[in-house]
Amino acid sequence: MWCSDRRAFVLGLAAFALAGCRFEPVYGPGGSGTALMGSVRADDPVSRADFNFVAALEERLGRPVAPRYALAYRITQRAVETGVVRGIGASRIQLRGQLDFTLTDQATGAQVAQGRVEADSAYSTTSTQLATLTAAEDAELRLMRMLADGLVTRLMSEPGLRTGTGGA
Repeated sequence: MWCSDRRAFVLGLAAFALAGCRFEPVYGPGGSGTALMGSVRADDPVSRADFNFVAALEERLGRPVAPRYALAYRITQRAVETGVVRGIGASRIQLRGQLDFTLTDQATGAQVAQGRVEADSAYSTTSTQLATLTAAEDAELRLMRMLADGLVTRLMSEPGLRTGTGGA
């Protein structure tokens, strides 16, 4: 065998591969994680779902102190009956949500990122009316948090978002 220490060889190969693909840590110096913290201002919320989404987004990225980016978004939801009991009706509802977004650099007006994030959440309707209403509200809150998480993950992987650089 030409290499007596296989682990060192594999680690060296992995380091070479990561260096070749221009791997950069999100929260490292100049990474997109630091570029987004406190610098994304979302459009004002107009519905409960919008409010929950913006609150979840600000939990991840912080409140915009000196916003560099403007986030325009549109949330659509659709309820699908997934469990139907004969004679009673739906016993489970699945919420499907879509977030269409555009991130714009406020200084240059350049569009930095755009796209769609999708997520699903569900709740049961087999209890009292109050319990079903509470479960529906909780499912919507979970859905908005999943959409915010998906958006943050997507934005942090955008190649144009680095500290000190403009758009893509």
